[in-house]
Amino acid sequence: DSSRLLVYDRASGEASHAVFRDIEKWLRAGDVLVLNETKVIPARLYGVKRGGSARFEFLLLKQLDGTHWDVIMKPGKRLRPGQYVDFAEGLRAQLVRKKEDGVCEVAFEYTGNFYQLLDRYGHTPLPPYIAGGQDQKEKYQTVYARQEGSAAAPTAGLHFTPELLGRLEQKGATIVRVLLHVGLGTFRPVKEDDIEKHIMHAEYYEITEAAADTINCAKAEGRRVIAVGTTSVRALESAAGRDGMVTAGSGETDIFIYPGYTFKVVDAILTNFHLPKSTLLMLVSAFAGREETLRLYNDAVTKKYRFFSFGDAMLIV
Repeated sequence: DSSRLLVYDRASGEASHAVFRDIEKWLRAGDVLVLNETKVIPARLYGVKRGGSARFEFLLLKQLDGTHWDVIMKPGKRLRPGQYVDFAEGLRAQLVRKKEDGVCEVAFEYTGNFYQLLDRYGHTPLPPYIAGGQDQKEKYQTVYARQEGSAAAPTAGLHFTPELLGRLEQKGATIVRVLLHVGLGTFRPVKEDDIEKHIMHAEYYEITEAAADTINCAKAEGRRVIAVGTTSVRALESAAGRDGMVTAGSGETDIFIYPGYTFKVVDAILTNFHLPKSTLLMLVSAFAGREETLRLYNDAVTKKYRFFSFGDAMLIV
């Protein structure tokens, strides 16, 4: 919570600069703060091709059923369907098929509990620019992370401490938790010249009846819904009807939000600073306006804000 915070008011066009722990200055009693309670799993595994010496890295993206997963495999050309990679005693995977965009479907075979084996042999998929390696893995979880399943952290939430969340509740803000497991859809860059041709990979989301009721009540009463992170935005907007009411449920979403999109639920967004050509930056541009977003980013660069996962934050109201 000692990170910096850039606050942009869309109505006035004014930007101000603060420290994240002071975010309560911009929150009101009655606001609904929506958190994504997904938890990062040790989703990176290293193994050796059975019967050979070729080494492989698997990044687990999404569980398809009890044993089948979508993964990104490196190197991608040195394994054929039907062949195995051994990770450790009692844990191995067979390549089922190669799908589009570098994604492979694999079937895990194991002895014991899969998630216990993953905890023992897997590595937290920290971004390569984070110094300290696995020593930083505890910092790569939000304090409210509960449900395992993500290949990356919903990083806007990393700024919150339990004490700060408590202060926001004392001020009268209501905290609601939704779920979106971060996978390839979130962090795959846009490579198409025509962004409408970009295909988002589906990610699992879940919104409870209690969460939907709280959000819908706030909307009906004219209170603000503030999404913490782009993943919370995508979960809410995926579950919303044209009337802005959120329907409880779970499923897969491949929603792609870019300039021209009309937001149905979200009134404010808390987010970090994102990479060029990312769907995350396009979502922010859809909310704040493309030219305003570029201006804010230029201002952040000039003032030496930190970007990316362990970077500084921006609140757009």
